[in-house]
Amino acid sequence: MPASVEESPTVVPSMLERAEHIQREIQQLSGRDLQLWSIGILVMLVLAVGMLALLFPNLVWAEHTIRIQTVYLPQLFFGLISLILLFNIYLLQQKINLNQTRGRLIGELVLNERLESLSLVDPLTQLLNRRALNELIPREVARANRHGRPLTLMAIELQSFREINAKFGMNEGNQLLMEFGKLLKRNFRGSDILLRQGDDQFMVVMPDTSEEEAESALHRLLRLLKQWNSTNSIGYELRLAWAVAPYVTGSDVAAVLRILDRKIFQKKHNLGPVF
Repeated sequence: MPASVEESPTVVPSMLERAEHIQREIQQLSGRDLQLWSIGILVMLVLAVGMLALLFPNLVWAEHTIRIQTVYLPQLFFGLISLILLFNIYLLQQKINLNQTRGRLIGELVLNERLESLSLVDPLTQLLNRRALNELIPREVARANRHGRPLTLMAIELQSFREINAKFGMNEGNQLLMEFGKLLKRNFRGSDILLRQGDDQFMVVMPDTSEEEAESALHRLLRLLKQWNSTNSIGYELRLAWAVAPYVTGSDVAAVLRILDRKIFQKKHNLGPVF
């Protein structure tokens, strides 16, 4: 299990960052839409004021009544209708452009989310994959640092998985991985992040969880595993090596991953209890 989180290339934004950028652009479009309507209302007011300004000088009093000199009316109405028509064409064109841009961004966002889902999910176990680890751990670390909340990481490795794969075949090995993925989902909370790092390596990122609480979750998993082994006559027993390490606020997450590596090594070489 690598001891550090791999860095994504800096020249290519991640899919999560791209999704956030698209959402910001859609919000900006909503602001432009409101701005367009505001301009429309303002222009209509200006036209109304201009019309009144042209009419009032041509109002004359005759026998205590107001009379408008009709010689100017055709030009005034023609100019007003022309302005309204041109402005409506402008508004319609801008509205079409905004809708087209919004539709393109929404389509790109949906496609980005689909690609992100496919690229971050392990197709076999339906858990998150190693790429998701590189995306999500920095976020959870930043959240723990910002709010001062506990964060605990748990590494799990299936014992003798390669031997099981070689003896019973790849299909049986894949079935075992799927069953273990289901056990993890049954055991941990929805807020916990479940990842498959490698062939037989898994990790659980537990926000707002102390080391003691993580140990309780581990014991629940071991009880589920014991029950699974007792109810499945498959010719072998599934065993785990595990390690739990808390993240200390302000520290380097790579140090936590190194601690997990060291503890897993001790378990695998019988330097600690292995189940």
